[in-house]
Amino acid sequence: MKILVTGTAGFIGSHLALRLLQRGDEVVGLDNINDYYDQNVKYGRLQRAGIIDSLKEGKDIPYGKLLSSKLYPNYKFIKLNLEDKEAMFELFKTQKFDAVCNLAAQAGVRYSLTNPDAYMYSNIIGFLNILEACRHHEVKNLSYASSSSVYGSNTKLPFSTSDSVDHPISLYAASKKSNELMAHTYSHLFGIKTTGLRFFTVYGPWGRPDMALFLFTKAALEGKAIDVFNNGEMLRDFTYINDIVEGVVRVIDNPADFYKVYNIGNNNPVKLMDFIEAIENKLGIEIEKNFLPLQAGDVPETYADVSDLVEDLGYKPQTPIQEGIDKFVDWYLEFFKVKVS
Repeated sequence: MKILVTGTAGFIGSHLALRLLQRGDEVVGLDNINDYYDQNVKYGRLQRAGIIDSLKEGKDIPYGKLLSSKLYPNYKFIKLNLEDKEAMFELFKTQKFDAVCNLAAQAGVRYSLTNPDAYMYSNIIGFLNILEACRHHEVKNLSYASSSSVYGSNTKLPFSTSDSVDHPISLYAASKKSNELMAHTYSHLFGIKTTGLRFFTVYGPWGRPDMALFLFTKAALEGKAIDVFNNGEMLRDFTYINDIVEGVVRVIDNPADFYKVYNIGNNNPVKLMDFIEAIENKLGIEIEKNFLPLQAGDVPETYADVSDLVEDLGYKPQTPIQEGIDKFVDWYLEFFKVKVS
């Protein structure tokens, strides 16, 4: 299968591209490599896939040019903005994809409070261009990233895809809910099989520097305090990256008959303080903590009902939290060349 994966300099997209390549698919990766967080991590992901030879080379990646991987013969990468409709249509026209998995988006709840325009351009206009490109170039298999954030202030637990998601509490969440509505419209009007993936707090090696695990690990190694919101009374359905990728692959292989949305979460919420303790266990460091109130746009608990995923695709995430954190910390120490005394 020839698959376009957007967001392949990103966390989930980089892992997904490698998984698809390793099983023999042909992959075209796309990313605009923006500076929302440390670009060296993004360059490192591209280096891992053979697109560039060094982090320094990442700064010179040309816009709009397909680059071939030196490690994977079936992998090409293009630096492109989803908002660039003309270039997107040209890519679809020349590459003739069998399936598309759209993981490119402006992420982050708190960032959406101060930079709302970024979410409109990437998550709304960009996703519209994906839908239009699929429509006009006969791509009938589209999967895309949604988020557990769409559940907003919902207090019914666990979160089910049958629950109402009409009351988002951040612009990021609103943009993801909009994606689901847009996808439903294109499934209805144009017969595109669309599947939304509501991810629940993904973590693991090559993770995002703006996420808690990365921030906490960095602070611990530098001897700094961490901010613990809601006074530590948070629960998150932390989901290991390999479990996420397995779920996405199964969705790509088994497209919805019409329109579908799945939760992909660990189905086992973890207390934030237990999450921090697992980092401390791995590093052998007690982390100083600043306890703060709940932040605007945040929710106190997430908990995924994954019964649809189990019933339809025979799959349920299962990596234990300590195992996942251990693997992340091992990667972090190697990538940043940190030695723990």
